[in-house]
Amino acid sequence: MKLRLKILLLALLPLVAALCLIAWAVVHQEKELLARERAAVQRAYMDARRDELRHYVELAMSNVRPLYERSAQQDEASRRAAAVQALSQLAQLDYGADGYFFVYDLEGRVLMHSRQPELIGRNLWELRDPNGSPTIQRLIAQAKAGGGYVEYLWRQPSSERMAPKLGYVVALPQWNWMLGTGLYLDGIQAALGQLEQESRSNVARTLWLMGGIALVALLLISASGLALNLSEQRAAEHKLRALAHQVVRLQEDERAHLARELHDGLSQHLVAIKLLVESAQRDGRAEVLRQAAQRLGDSLNEVRRISHRLRPALLDTLGLPAALAHLAQEFAESGAVQAGATVQGSPKPLPEVVNTVLFRVAQEALTNVAKHAQAQHLALALEFPEAGGVAMRVLDDGRGFDAEAAQDASGPGIGLRNMRERLVSIGGLLEVQSRPGHGTQIEAVIAAAQLARLARDNPAP
Repeated sequence: MKLRLKILLLALLPLVAALCLIAWAVVHQEKELLARERAAVQRAYMDARRDELRHYVELAMSNVRPLYERSAQQDEASRRAAAVQALSQLAQLDYGADGYFFVYDLEGRVLMHSRQPELIGRNLWELRDPNGSPTIQRLIAQAKAGGGYVEYLWRQPSSERMAPKLGYVVALPQWNWMLGTGLYLDGIQAALGQLEQESRSNVARTLWLMGGIALVALLLISASGLALNLSEQRAAEHKLRALAHQVVRLQEDERAHLARELHDGLSQHLVAIKLLVESAQRDGRAEVLRQAAQRLGDSLNEVRRISHRLRPALLDTLGLPAALAHLAQEFAESGAVQAGATVQGSPKPLPEVVNTVLFRVAQEALTNVAKHAQAQHLALALEFPEAGGVAMRVLDDGRGFDAEAAQDASGPGIGLRNMRERLVSIGGLLEVQSRPGHGTQIEAVIAAAQLARLARDNPAP
């Protein structure tokens, strides 16, 4: 893993971990807060409902209390008449679809039930709810104990289904009654459900907001890291190209220096020796001196050839087209291959580094042809397209080769790799087309944009 990627991960992972912990803490706190709110709301709701029920029963008692108190001094018939009148008054009291009063005797017989008149006269002492709890017995027991609240299940008139109910009952011993009313608790369940839904919605919005902030933060960090990486990479590539150009320039300067030394130093000495030997040849010992003069001439030609290959003077004086033409001519004169060089388009001044790289690529290509191709003809072309840039092609009709295998890093194509590396150092491209028995074409291309950048960094000589 690259160092930059490790640094980016070290920056991102703690942020992601912190955000995950914050999200977990928000969810955990939300659950605790919701539990406390549920308990508080339920407690407040039940307290309000208890007070409401007690007030309803007190209101009902205030209506029947005069009859109840007078019946204490009346005979049995009058007491019964007062009880019947009280039941009539209680039947007319209600508060909403599910708010009503009920009256039972203390043995469980229904005396008044405004929402379920079919129950009047029935004894419900043994009635049990779906959970098996004795409903009427619990109500009567609470009334006998001085009155109070009882939670039980009862059919809700508005929905016709069993629902939890909070009842408040009191006893009227003189009439052997249990008077009570109740409120259904489905409202508290709906309120708690709405509270829970709102709480979850708030938490979901908070988590989405945190996720959005985290995503933006991650994108900003990634974009900043990518921008920094690209900037550093471009700077490094620019420095690397500048260094490669400097190495090539220093190498060529050293070659030019060596060529001058060979030409101006060793070559002059060899010329002087040749003149002396020729002078001695005229005085006698002709055969030995002739051989010495021949060898010195060969040495002088070799020095000139080395000097030219190290750094041809034509490349610095007349430019790349002339240097390539001279290279093709030398190649044709040195063997049985017919070679020629052409220029297509209008020649333009090229940066020194481009001249050097293309000339070295041409030298390497011709060396490969001489060693391996067994070609009859060779064409060397330099092209200056109207759209800009420059291209050089070396085409031979030799025996060809497997281009893919030759360009493999583990293959034998050292010359091809050298050419490719030279071109890559200045942003160029090397294309090789070859098949066994069909010749070879090597093309070196430098695009117009890259050539413009090289011209800025390496002005033409």
